[in-house]
Amino acid sequence: MKVTEAASPFLPLCQRLFPTKLAGLSVALLKATALELAILAGHLLLYPSGITQERRTGHPLPPSDVAAPLPTEAKPPVVLLHGFIDNRSVFVLLRRNLAQHGRQHVESLNYSPLTCDIRTAAELLGRHIEEICERTGHDRVDIVGHSLGGLIARYYVQCLGGDSHVRTLVTLGTPHSGTRVAPLMNAHPIVRQMRPGSPVIEELTGPAPGCRTQFVSFWSDLDHLMDPLETACVEHPDLLAQNVRVSGVGHLALPVHPAVATGIRQALDLEVSGPTAVTRRGGLTVA
Repeated sequence: MKVTEAASPFLPLCQRLFPTKLAGLSVALLKATALELAILAGHLLLYPSGITQERRTGHPLPPSDVAAPLPTEAKPPVVLLHGFIDNRSVFVLLRRNLAQHGRQHVESLNYSPLTCDIRTAAELLGRHIEEICERTGHDRVDIVGHSLGGLIARYYVQCLGGDSHVRTLVTLGTPHSGTRVAPLMNAHPIVRQMRPGSPVIEELTGPAPGCRTQFVSFWSDLDHLMDPLETACVEHPDLLAQNVRVSGVGHLALPVHPAVATGIRQALDLEVSGPTAVTRRGGLTVA
């Protein structure tokens, strides 16, 4: 899974000014930072549109400016779960991409920015998924969770029996083992729950025999909110997991970048059988 873009026009200059390895890192970091700032600006404009919960319909249609997808075999609904202090507006581009490629039922769940407990948010997610299954007639759904959203979804799957309703869980920049970034934010209870060694993180390291959900975790080598970077990988002996390294984008770009969206679609189309837990690794380059 590898996607490359045209090289930056500043690359020759950087290679003259810096050693080769440093120049490559500097260019990648510069591009990723510029992209993060652009995405942040765009997201701030879209944020008000995602404050309220979206309207629920039995058979949502793609946007009017998107060509109707070709008829395909019915696929599970996709639930999108945003990160900390965010809302469903972060998934505007991703849900359009999914609709263009045959995912006819995509829904987002807003949890309150005042949420202070991952366990409570996971229970809310469970009720939401049960309602979707009842409304659509599907037994299981797929979930794409960004950052904290992925951790909430994993807790639901692994600790609340959600594996009976979740076929595939895709996480984007999720601190599966806890992150040490921004220590000054420890005053917030949910931030403390995302720290290494917290009771929630310890629960997720416990046994999970027979878990039926397949996990695909996208982690970035330029994710400034993951400390250490590898905390965004799923490492558990009982879970069927694939960790995909993304090179060239930061934390905010993971749910937005078209190359990552392609990787997400491929992950959702994976069909894995067998009871044995396997951890696989792949790579996605956006350079």
